[in-house]
Amino acid sequence: MRVRTLPRWAAAAFALTLLAGCTPQTPSPTTAPPAPSTTSAAPSSAAPAGEVITVSEVVGLEVDRPRSADPKAEPKGFADAPSGKGLAGYLDQRVQWRTCAEQYQCAQILAPLDYANPSEQAITLALAKKPATKSPKLGTLFVNPGGPGASGRNLVTYLATTGLEQYDIVGWDPRGTNASTPVQCFDDEQTEAFTRLDSSPDDPAETDALIIGNHGFAQSCWQYSGRLLQHISTIDTVRDLDLMRELVDDAKLSYLGYSYGTQIGAYYADLFPQRVGRLVLDAAVDITDDDTVIQAMGFDLALGNFATWCARQNCTLGSSKDGVLTSITDLLDELDSAPLKVGDRELTQSLAATGIASYLYGGVPAWRTLSTDLEAAIEGEGADLLKSADSLNDRAEDGTFGSLFYSLPAIGCADSYDKGVTEADQRWVQDQQKAPIFGKYFGPGYTCPLWPVRSTIQFKPTGSGAAPIVVVGATGDPATPYQNAVTMAKQLESGVLVTYQGEGHGTFGGKSKCVDSLVIAYLTQGTVPTDGVKCQ
Repeated sequence: MRVRTLPRWAAAAFALTLLAGCTPQTPSPTTAPPAPSTTSAAPSSAAPAGEVITVSEVVGLEVDRPRSADPKAEPKGFADAPSGKGLAGYLDQRVQWRTCAEQYQCAQILAPLDYANPSEQAITLALAKKPATKSPKLGTLFVNPGGPGASGRNLVTYLATTGLEQYDIVGWDPRGTNASTPVQCFDDEQTEAFTRLDSSPDDPAETDALIIGNHGFAQSCWQYSGRLLQHISTIDTVRDLDLMRELVDDAKLSYLGYSYGTQIGAYYADLFPQRVGRLVLDAAVDITDDDTVIQAMGFDLALGNFATWCARQNCTLGSSKDGVLTSITDLLDELDSAPLKVGDRELTQSLAATGIASYLYGGVPAWRTLSTDLEAAIEGEGADLLKSADSLNDRAEDGTFGSLFYSLPAIGCADSYDKGVTEADQRWVQDQQKAPIFGKYFGPGYTCPLWPVRSTIQFKPTGSGAAPIVVVGATGDPATPYQNAVTMAKQLESGVLVTYQGEGHGTFGGKSKCVDSLVIAYLTQGTVPTDGVKCQ
C-alpha cells in the first residue's frame, strides 16, 4: 500500500481531522482537558543534523531514505519499562483516571516503544474520558479524529455524543503526538521558514531549495526524536489501542475513527479480527495499492463544487464555475511572484493554497467565508486566508507550531513506501493530469523520499473474520475522496458502506440525521445498516 502525503507546507492535510471545522461543534480551548505536559519544542538551537550539503548530494545519498547514525535522543515521555516479563507489566497497569475539566477525566499509561522488545523502553500515552451517563453501560467507545497526529483527547471534548451516553467515550493522543510522547523536530522559527518554501517549484533553484529544506527538516526530526521515529507506524498505534482495550477491561473493541482514524480501525480489524466489536470508520482513507484516485482529486472536486455554488450566489469571483476557478488560479499564480504582505509575514502561493484547502474541509457552511477571504486576497488583503492556512498548519497566533506539523509526516512516512526523489517528480506530473489545480499546487512529495527511517511492512487489510464494520463516505469529501470509502468497504470482508451525498470531511456528528441515526443504532444496538444505503 502506498500512502500519499501532501507537501510539507500542508502539514495537516494528509487526512486532517474534524478539527478543521467539519463537525457541528468546534473545540473550545477552555474545555479541553488539561494533562501534565509531555511536549516541548525542540531546543531553539535546533538545526538539521550534520553539515549543510548540496541538492545533488542529498539526492545522491541513496535511492531512497538517507540514514544517519542514531543520535540517542530521548523525547519527552520516554520512561522506564514496568517490571514483568514481556507485556505483563504493561497489562498489570491500572488506569488512574482523575478529573481534569468539569465532566472529563484524564490519565496516562505506559506502552512499549517496541512491542518486539517491550522490556527495553516505555513511552507515555495520554488519554481523556467522558464517562457514561446512562445505563446499562455498553463499555468504552474509543475515538480518533485522524491526522495522522491529531489529538484524540481534544476530540472527546467536542464530539457530538447524543445517543451514545451509555458509553465511556475515550480518546487518546497517539504515540508521537501532543501530550503523548511527541515527535520533535525544528524549532518554531525554523518551522516558520520551512513553511515559506515554494511547494510547487517553477525552476531548478526552487526545486533545490525544496529538496534541501525537506532533507533538513527530516534530519532535525531524527536528531531530536531518534528511534521514536522507528516505532510510530499505524501498526504500533493499533497495538497501543489493543493494550488500552485490555486496560479498560473490554472483551471487544468499540471504535469510531475519522479520516486517518479509519486506517487505524482497518488495521485493527486485520490484526485482531476476533476482538472487533462495533467499528465505525468515517471519511475513509485509501487502504488499497491503487493510485487511480489521489487526494488532490478530492480537493479539485470540492473546489469545483464550491465554484458552482459561488457562481449561483452571484459572488464577485465569477458568473460561472469556470470563471470562479479562473479567478482562484489567477490569484495563486500572481502570489507565486508577488506574495501579499501581512504584517511581518507574507501570504505566499503555497500558504494561500493551504488556506483554501482548509475551508474545503468544512463543506457548504465554510464556503461563504472562503468566498469572502478570496475576494479580500484579490483586493490585496491576505490576512484571513493566511489565518486559514495557519489553522491547517497547526500554527498558533503567537507563531508557535503544534505537534501535528511534526507527527503527521513522521507517521505518514512510517506507513508509506516510495521510490525516491526522482519518482516524486514523475508522480507530480501524473498528479497534475489527474487534478489540474491542487495536483499542481500541492507540488512534489519529497518528504518521505528524504525521511531518515525506513517504512514498515506494507499490507492490504481485509479484516477477515471480523464482525461487521460500518464505513461512511461523503461524495464531496475533499481530503478523503468518496471512492476511498467504496474501496475500503469492499476490501474489508465485513465492510458495510453508508454514503452521505454531501460536502465536507467527516459526516457523523450533526451533518446528516440519516447517517447519525444509522451509526447510533449500530453502536448502541448492533443494528447493521443496509450495505450501500444512501443518506442526504
